[in-house]
Amino acid sequence: MNVLVTGSNGFIGKNLITCLNEQNIQVIAYTRQNSIKELREFVERSDFIVHLAGESRPKDDKDFDTINVGLTKLLCDSIRSSGKNIPIILASSTQVNFDNAYGRSKLDAEIAVKDLESDPGCPTYIYRLPGVFGKWCKPNYNSVVATFCHNISHDLPIQVNDPDFELSLVYIDDVIEEFVKTIQGVKGDKKELSVQPVHKIKLGDLANQIRIFKESRDSLLIERVGDGLIRKLYSTYVSYLSPEQFSYSIPLHGDERGMFAEMLKTKDSGQFSFFTAGPGVTRGGHYHHSKTEKFLVVQGEAKFGFRHVVSNETYEVVTTSKKLTIVETVPGWSHNITNIGSEDIVVMLWANEVFDPGSPDTIAHKV
Repeated sequence: MNVLVTGSNGFIGKNLITCLNEQNIQVIAYTRQNSIKELREFVERSDFIVHLAGESRPKDDKDFDTINVGLTKLLCDSIRSSGKNIPIILASSTQVNFDNAYGRSKLDAEIAVKDLESDPGCPTYIYRLPGVFGKWCKPNYNSVVATFCHNISHDLPIQVNDPDFELSLVYIDDVIEEFVKTIQGVKGDKKELSVQPVHKIKLGDLANQIRIFKESRDSLLIERVGDGLIRKLYSTYVSYLSPEQFSYSIPLHGDERGMFAEMLKTKDSGQFSFFTAGPGVTRGGHYHHSKTEKFLVVQGEAKFGFRHVVSNETYEVVTTSKKLTIVETVPGWSHNITNIGSEDIVVMLWANEVFDPGSPDTIAHKV
């Protein structure tokens, strides 16, 4: 299959072409640098067309008709001239519901594409997209998400005129998945097309959320970024970091026993850290009433000691990095860890709650 993608250098185009390349689908890319003659030649070679090219912020409103309507009509005429019933996806906009120059131009483009259904009988798929966000979207242009992510991550100012204004957004990966299904015929003859889910968020809340992402490197407290809108916003925010921002340092604490550093804290699933200890060094010697922990020795050899605080029952576990073993602490049992090898041990640690200095739930007790 040869898929012609107009507007291939744009935000959606880059993401779509990357995905199509992953699936070994041949892409014919049409950009502003190509001529109308080349467009006709590209159509002749195409088995499917995704029409993304458009103008959203021209210097002159006349360019809305020239690009959004004019180019679409030229594309439709080229399809008719080819003598082929080439399926086409048109990326339209929910702005067609508003009486503005951009919305009117997108509506006229829809009409031009719909005419292909009867003459010459091409399958047409029209998606009215709300705001699309995700990686590679141009900041300070027509996406407030891109602007907020770029500017906040680079310590640049943002402007929030109405914090209660509600945005309707779709994520780029959801858009691309929908388009690819249509290209591959999964959607069948379904004509009522949309990208789901559509996320709703107020402008002020969006700005605050992006600021929290930035602040998390200092607080080490990560948001719930595993699913939903927050996951998509976080992935988008990170994509606007410059290469020199790919790494950051964290506080490191040390004494005669070794080093200790917290890596990451979560809102409801504890925190992650690591520590070291030299040969013969013992760390710990306390118990918890509710806190639990998981230890993993990733370098060296260690012995974990346990003592029940009421019955005085004892237990030992020896672990080594050569056989990775999770050791879990249990409430009501005091515990410690001793380096019994000849090199420093490096131990990863997860605790089920973020450490609270005011209520540490850590009571010294001999093991």
